[in-house]
Amino acid sequence: MKIILVQDVDNLGSKGDVLTVKDGYGRNYLIPRQMALIANKSNLAQNEEMMRQSVRKREGNRNAQLALAEQLKSVKLTIAVKTGEDDRIFGTVTTQNIAELLTEKGINIDRKKISLSEDIKTLGEFKATVNLVADIKPEVTFWVVKAED
Repeated sequence: MKIILVQDVDNLGSKGDVLTVKDGYGRNYLIPRQMALIANKSNLAQNEEMMRQSVRKREGNRNAQLALAEQLKSVKLTIAVKTGEDDRIFGTVTTQNIAELLTEKGINIDRKKISLSEDIKTLGEFKATVNLVADIKPEVTFWVVKAED
């Protein structure tokens, strides 16, 4: 039986894939749970159009992500923190701090997409990686400086 997957199915395929499965699996499991459609002429044409639109949307999204990556590379951030002896800071600089500074600059990035290679507990220059999509990961340069009282 030929089917078109309507959603991702573990160990079978991704949304939009046209597959051949055993009749019972398709008729008794996939189709009743609305995980797949029978691959008839009408459904194949609809799936093809959906895949074309999906590709166009991904390309547009990728171009927007590339533009955002260029913007992030040029951004310079300064984080002022309170320090103790030997210029060690109280606490650490977190991805939340970086996300807040980016928001102030007009760039909304979820803090979960920002990663630091190390815990930042001293003053200096550091880099944070922003995971936009699979292969677009720009670095943001920021300085941790002593706050003036």
